[in-house]
Amino acid sequence: DTHGFVFADHYTKMKDFTDEAERKRVYDLEVAELIKKHSGASEVLVFDHTLRVGDENVQKATGARPPVKGVHNDYTEASAPQRLREIIGNTEAERRFKKRWAIIQVWRPIRGTVMIDPLGMCDGRTIPQKGFILVQRRYKHRTGEVYHIAYNPTHQWFYFPRMERHEALMFKVFDTDQTVATRFTAHSAFDDPDTPPNAPPRESIETRTFAFWN
Repeated sequence: DTHGFVFADHYTKMKDFTDEAERKRVYDLEVAELIKKHSGASEVLVFDHTLRVGDENVQKATGARPPVKGVHNDYTEASAPQRLREIIGNTEAERRFKKRWAIIQVWRPIRGTVMIDPLGMCDGRTIPQKGFILVQRRYKHRTGEVYHIAYNPTHQWFYFPRMERHEALMFKVFDTDQTVATRFTAHSAFDDPDTPPNAPPRESIETRTFAFWN
């Protein structure tokens, strides 16, 4: 609620992050408990996983996406409740709207140390209430919205170099509680000048969840 993100040690029992069945059986529960522990949420629902790989050949073979190098926040004031309705249905969404809820994501390496294209996080307290550029993402069956974040000299950026598989970043991309310091967290992969030559491609997974409070 203060910075918008938390770094944590988080050992996982996952063997193969590309295995959807194993993710549902093992990782969804691990992520839910991790978020409840650090956010205080009473319930967490995992609704999406995205694999990201820097190698184009691996992308084609696994269906993974490349790292995103562009400062953004994954949901807007409109697209966050829309996504909740799409996932749990209108009736249940209306019930959830009566209390606090948020979208919290978990990002981690899935193989080896992250030596290239690390994830940078902007301290949400340093993002002024301007420069949120609404961008639509049009899919076959729905239209989503994200915020691209305009540069501002007040931004303060952080990253955790050489992250390992047992480490995770949690960050909040939407929150209905307007009293907290941070409701959105701008983030982006970036070119690290300390990247060693011939660094192996980044392989990571980001997991999207709804967090609910009683």
